[in-house]
Amino acid sequence: MVDAGPLVFSGLAEVAEELNSGGGGLTGLQRSVEVAAAATGATGAAFVEYAQETGRVVAAALELSWSLGRPIDLIHPAVRGILQYGSRVREFPSSLIGTAGGQQLDSRGLHRVMAVEATANGTAVGVLLVSFRDAEGAADERQRSALRFVASLIALQYGLGRGLPVYSDAPAVRPASEPFAVLDAAHRVRSWNPPAALLTSRPADTAIGEPWPFPLPAADEAVEHQLPSGTWIEIRAARVPDSEDLAVSFRARPDQPPEGHDLFIALTGHELRTPITVIRGYVDTLVDHWESLPEDARREAINVVGQRARELSRLVDRLLNAVGDDGAAIDSATLLPFDLVESLGAAVDELNAEQRRSLTVSLPRTLPKTRGDRASLATVLAELVTNAGKYSPNWVEIELTAGADPQTVWFRVSDRGVGIRPEHVERAFDRFWQLETGAQRTGGGVGLGLYLVRRIVERQHGWVSLRPRRGGGTVAEVRLPRADADGPGEA
Repeated sequence: MVDAGPLVFSGLAEVAEELNSGGGGLTGLQRSVEVAAAATGATGAAFVEYAQETGRVVAAALELSWSLGRPIDLIHPAVRGILQYGSRVREFPSSLIGTAGGQQLDSRGLHRVMAVEATANGTAVGVLLVSFRDAEGAADERQRSALRFVASLIALQYGLGRGLPVYSDAPAVRPASEPFAVLDAAHRVRSWNPPAALLTSRPADTAIGEPWPFPLPAADEAVEHQLPSGTWIEIRAARVPDSEDLAVSFRARPDQPPEGHDLFIALTGHELRTPITVIRGYVDTLVDHWESLPEDARREAINVVGQRARELSRLVDRLLNAVGDDGAAIDSATLLPFDLVESLGAAVDELNAEQRRSLTVSLPRTLPKTRGDRASLATVLAELVTNAGKYSPNWVEIELTAGADPQTVWFRVSDRGVGIRPEHVERAFDRFWQLETGAQRTGGGVGLGLYLVRRIVERQHGWVSLRPRRGGGTVAEVRLPRADADGPGEA
């Protein structure tokens, strides 16, 4: 076995130098994850940042690199059962991370996981986890101590606040702030946290020791139940690692109030006005000067009107999608198998002439079928190519590639543009967020393209991520579940 000591100390030195120079953020977080893998001898490592009701893999290394950008349901009882012990290191078979999550790991030969929370200033900010191939193995105290140390280092970075948390507008929330209970093998309540007491109006001293009072769902299912107060709650359950206990999470059905109304109006007003002004100007010219204009000038004007009208139609569709449904995942039963290579070829044909000229297509002849909404693929590809073109000089060197692994089928849109800083790779998916304007951009926009891409892909149980490209530029990667894989790809 190769001595990982030099790699660990080198990595720690890099993180320390970054922090001492006033840096940090995702760059330091990514290096810390790499150190965690080296220090524990793991085959992969990742860090999941907590946000409101959910989390996301914001840094990943080695055999967990594929999970970058993946959403993680922190409220799922399988995850809650793992995290309920706070800073204690937990070790468990990957099969206990919910059906879909466990299958994603098992299919890649990653059968054992070790995890620990990172807590900064008394607030849990995320969970650091490493993966191993040996299902029957067990971590020794050196490995456990190393993982705790790196988690503390990550917590320090969050405490310093240099570019972390990644989602600056979504403060980290400890999963334990949601209603949660632990049941014994006979389904009697062993643990009942304060949020559970608040939601149900049932104090802990009257709930603990009593039978579970609500319907109990089967594994990886959810049931709804109406409380006497009239509140509807959603209930999920999963076995706690290393025990016969059940972890149960339940919460009021979340409302989805409209948000960002003023910002939406401010940002879209200009974008709508531009094509409308151009269309109106050309139409007025044609109406007032039709007889005096030569034939080629009339044709050019009509072509411009048609082009701008198509742009306006596309913009309206994007805006309606951005404020449409709640973005909940589509039922897997309604998602149909389709050929990704064939569909990507058709989507390329739908791009405009400028985009097609700038795009190099390097697709394999065949890939396993994916499961999803084929019609939406053209929108996803168009948005990714458009985004790449905005930040690439003269729309050059944009490449489309694709491939597959045991659980997912993926495609990538890679450019040689100005690139994206590590601290921006997740912010770029926020609604209305845009990179600095000026010389870095060659087009307009309202900051909805990548937001819509993530929304569309995650509704199909897939995920999308951005990362800097080696040698300059950016790589956007979309992963969708394979049609022949068991279970959807969501957490």
